[in-house]
Amino acid sequence: MIPRVLTHSTGPRALTRSLAWLRMSAIIGQCVAVLVVALELHMPIAVLPLLLGVCALTVFAVFAAWRLQHSWPLTELECIGHILVDTLVLGYLLYLTGGASNPFITLLLVPIALSAAALSTTAVLAVAVICGMAYLVLLRWSVPLPEIREFGFNDFRLHVAGMAVNFVIMAILLGLFINRLASALREQQVEVRRIRERALRNEGILAIATQAASAAHEMNTPLSTMRTLLPELRHDHAGDAQLDEDLALLEDQVDRCRTSLREMVSLGKAQLSDIPETTSLGVFVYGCLERFRLLRPEADIQLDMDADPELVLRLQPGLNHALINLLNNAADASATRESEQVFLDVSVQDSWLELAVRDHGPGISDLDALTGLGITGKQSGLGLGLALAEATAERMDGELVAINTEYGAEIHLRLPLTGA
Repeated sequence: MIPRVLTHSTGPRALTRSLAWLRMSAIIGQCVAVLVVALELHMPIAVLPLLLGVCALTVFAVFAAWRLQHSWPLTELECIGHILVDTLVLGYLLYLTGGASNPFITLLLVPIALSAAALSTTAVLAVAVICGMAYLVLLRWSVPLPEIREFGFNDFRLHVAGMAVNFVIMAILLGLFINRLASALREQQVEVRRIRERALRNEGILAIATQAASAAHEMNTPLSTMRTLLPELRHDHAGDAQLDEDLALLEDQVDRCRTSLREMVSLGKAQLSDIPETTSLGVFVYGCLERFRLLRPEADIQLDMDADPELVLRLQPGLNHALINLLNNAADASATRESEQVFLDVSVQDSWLELAVRDHGPGISDLDALTGLGITGKQSGLGLGLALAEATAERMDGELVAINTEYGAEIHLRLPLTGA
């Protein structure tokens, strides 16, 4: 799965893109209509002036397609300019073919309908004025259509046939393009909700980090006191072997707590500096595994390295903690089924670095709410590990994807090599 990127899916650019496709379809349809009326129905219309109008629209269509290839901001005013050109050409063609009496006069409503789905109220009013003025001009000035007597047609039957064709065209255009714009709008709304949820999660992480920093500061004093008293207690009770062993264990645990607090402070400083760390894939992976084995010596971690260990990475601070959290969660999940196996698969696919962590646990009951703050399937869990891992992945333009397999859960941490 490739991370979704919010693009210009609605607004002037989306409307201009839809107009470009519609313009190409109109050019083809206008050419066919002119040739059929002139060659098949033998109606004496101004073929050359009509084809010149179609050629002018073709030239503008090429320009519009070239314009859309560039990332310059496309404003509503420019979009209205595109609609103005289309309306002028359509009005010119209608002027030569009966004006307001031509059944295809209702095509002037299409730009209004499309702009209503993508532009502001002011812009829609401007488009309505342009199309309305074109209609009023065609009511007063136009070249009447010549009579046709072939194939049993008269003026009324020709008008009815044109209305039928126009109905089909309008139904297709409005159904297709307005649905396309509406779908783009719905996708943007979903993306906005996702960004909002991410912002709320990040605010929660920041609040937790602030509390953690405060707690770390408060814990440093009692840990220093314990580190001072424990050696004295060991010295005072040197004859008690069992107590000496327990006190030595406590000393080791206190040192680990102090080390974790120092790492927390250094990690926070590194993240504030936002300076990527340059290292090789092998050094990063084996370093994480070494720390994980110290944390969970009972776990049976199996590594499958399907990538070059010498691959150079530029990593954001905290990625090692994210991977260790995933491994630790996998170890806990496997332990619920009396298994000690944890699997780490490292691979590179299509310029993406993928770190897949698998377990032999019961799987994940709710994949959608997996990375929410405070959501955990463990009785003693805080519901922070996966949320922090996902936040780290997103900060590196990556993603965290969780799936269930027949053996347990599988979590993929995917990062772009351009940012890694």
